[in-house]
Amino acid sequence: MSSNDDLSTQILDKDLQEFILAERQKAQFQAQVHRLNSICWDKCVTDKPSSKLDSRTEACLSNCVDRFIDTSLAITQRFANIIQKQASQSFH
Repeated sequence: MSSNDDLSTQILDKDLQEFILAERQKAQFQAQVHRLNSICWDKCVTDKPSSKLDSRTEACLSNCVDRFIDTSLAITQRFANIIQKQASQSFH
């Protein structure tokens, strides 16, 4: 096996590890989204839902969605910082 083959294998291994890490992070994020949805639903919808939400339930769900968006943006920013840090380390 030549040194070019070894280098290619190392690059592929690193790419695969990064892909697996990214997929694991996506799965964790999706699990968190599911958990937050369940929490919001359980917290806000106390009665059997009808064709129209009452103002209290609507406000609660709206607030929950707003907090979810805030959290999503914070998580996205965190992932972007991690990726940026990894990319800058790759060039050093």
